[in-house]
Amino acid sequence: MEIALVIIQACVVIGAIVLGVRTGGIGLGLWGVVGTVILVFVFRLPPGSPPIDAFFIIIAVITASSAMQAAGGIDYLVSIASKIIQRNPRRLTYVAPLVAFVFTVLSGTSNIFFALIPVIYETAYRNGQRPEKALASSTVTSGLGITASPVSAAMAAYLVLMESKGFGLPQVLAITVPSAIVACIVTSFVQQRVGKELLADPVFLKRVEAGTVQVPAPLEARYQQSIGAAPATATAGGTTTATTTKPPRGSGRLTKEEASVIEHPVPPGGATAAWIFVVGTLFVVLLGLFPSLRPAFPDAEGTPQPIPMATVIEMVMFTVALVIILVRRVKPSLVVEQPLLRAGFVAAVALFGIAWMADTFISANQETIIQPLGELIKANPLLLAVALFVVAGLTTSQSATTNTLVPIALAAGLAPGVITAMWPSLIGVWLFPANGSQIAAVETDRTGSTRLTQVPVWHSFTIPMLVSWVSVVLSGLLIQLVIH
Repeated sequence: MEIALVIIQACVVIGAIVLGVRTGGIGLGLWGVVGTVILVFVFRLPPGSPPIDAFFIIIAVITASSAMQAAGGIDYLVSIASKIIQRNPRRLTYVAPLVAFVFTVLSGTSNIFFALIPVIYETAYRNGQRPEKALASSTVTSGLGITASPVSAAMAAYLVLMESKGFGLPQVLAITVPSAIVACIVTSFVQQRVGKELLADPVFLKRVEAGTVQVPAPLEARYQQSIGAAPATATAGGTTTATTTKPPRGSGRLTKEEASVIEHPVPPGGATAAWIFVVGTLFVVLLGLFPSLRPAFPDAEGTPQPIPMATVIEMVMFTVALVIILVRRVKPSLVVEQPLLRAGFVAAVALFGIAWMADTFISANQETIIQPLGELIKANPLLLAVALFVVAGLTTSQSATTNTLVPIALAAGLAPGVITAMWPSLIGVWLFPANGSQIAAVETDRTGSTRLTQVPVWHSFTIPMLVSWVSVVLSGLLIQLVIH
């Protein structure tokens, strides 16, 4: 009878998550709260602990990020990333993923990647490269930045869980940052060898024949030679200009118009706002690296203990938001209107509802199901990586997945270093093409090389996602062995 009740409760939890995903937006969090209500009032389970610290960390970080966005700081970061990407066209498949990763780490959100998608596409197209190579790999590696950023929502949830084990921000970053960099490089190496060249891609050639896209200038001579026609020069905008002089085959030279840099205008003071945010982020890392810099107060036993990193992040990031508002004279009303704040609030609500429901279910069923499941994970630790990957793909929420599965791994007695090494399996959020970045990349690529298929789990992002997953987990496990 007890087992049957636990199974029914599990169905309630899974059902709430499924309905939340179908509803979308804050629906995921709201359905999580409804699931908690059912567990408490129908099954009489004691309510779990709501993730108060993680919730307010997210609110603090997105408030600072939104203040930076309102002051033009995001535009400044995008302009820097854009220049780096466009100055390295021949190494685009290697440079773009690393840039996407680094700027996600600095900003704490992969939303910054949206602004880079047109830049990556145009740079690849103008140089005759298959856009899918850089677009798909960069989309995936931007997600790796979430588990390597000290100010991301997922990191907020993770730190709250791990600090009780004496495993703080420095220990987490020491594993996630280098393993993510390794994954970026491996993913780029593999992705460089994936897919046909544009002139061998029937989808692209069909679009050329239909007139929806033009052959890029570096490939024009080869294309015209293959069809036996007079050469023409294609501009990035998609127009065609007839030429009387055939360019050298394979020269790869761009016209002056094509070689121009795509500019991202930065509002006055944008650089200042961005640097205030970056300095605040570095200060958080510094206080995490050196606990002695944090104020210490006696615990229940009278032993001085530094204030928790959750409190530090909340204090610092709220302060950063105010400094940006005062220094750049940003109207507080503008901060509230920023897209980042709306997206962050959705993430915070999703985390709150799902994490509360998961904690209610897990706390009430330690002996019946959680301990056996924990023993299974303890005997086969790699199952945690698989579970994180799949649940992240189903929920599309790194924070909710963290709060659902990491407590189980901790209860199983799995070493914090091992859990941290497998935590970047949250890269599974790209499993289904349900994320804005994926859809935006597909819609931006006019060549049709970045695409979805009728099979939901097989698309342009599948191979880089799987390569990133395997490489980040394996390198993380090796790194944690050396460090711990």
